Amino acid sequence: MHTQTIALIDDDRNILTSISIALEKEGFKVQTYLDGESALIGLTRSPPDLAVIDIKMPKMDGEELLKKLRKKTSLPVIFLTSKDDEIDELLGLKLGADDFVKKSGGFSIKVLIERIRVQLRKKDINNIEDAKNIISHGKLKLDSSQLECEWDGKQLPDKLTTTEFLIVKELAKRPGIIKERAQLMDIAYREDTDIEDRTIDSHVKRIRKKFKKVDPDFSAIETRYGSGYRWNVS
Repeated sequence: MHTQTIALIDDDRNILTSISIALEKEGFKVQTYLDGESALIGLTRSPPDLAVIDIKMPKMDGEELLKKLRKKTSLPVIFLTSKDDEIDELLGLKLGADDFVKKSGGFSIKVLIERIRVQLRKKDINNIEDAKNIISHGKLKLDSSQLECEWDGKQLPDKLTTTEFLIVKELAKRPGIIKERAQLMDIAYREDTDIEDRTIDSHVKRIRKKFKKVDPDFSAIETRYGSGYRWNVS
């Protein structure tokens, strides 16, 4: 059984140490980095299964690190944020983080480990369900084993994150059928129920943006106001 590796990126050594000890107890391998610059080099050289990134860091902050990582990988990323305001949360999801854990208000390593497990399970389920599964519809081609997405024969320049991939797959599986936000949230977040409707909207916004880089006229995802989204049959 493959031992899963978690990368921790935070400029606070105490937090790195306490999270590392807890994760190693749970049987994970851990890579730690104190700043975004060294993390970018390390993560590119030896990619982990998931990264936990602090938003506020010297040299290169979490947002910039994530932007650079997203050009190369759809690695699941959980942001650690010390701010309580929602702006930070939505900003993080717009950047392509898969989830969030707040440091403020009594930071819980237990909660973080549970969120890590949710993301890793999601990745595994996706791999197992779809070892041979390729979905093709019109210009869309999805290869679930590689989390690869093509539009009109071209790879998307910015890879879809695992969460975004699951949303596209769910919509494209049944073209023309409206998927409510709640259904998409179940698919994208499985066991995690604290996700707001707007989170799905910000994921969809990012997905559209990524497709539009390849095709400025991309309009396959249709918003059905008040209900959800559907994949246009065209």
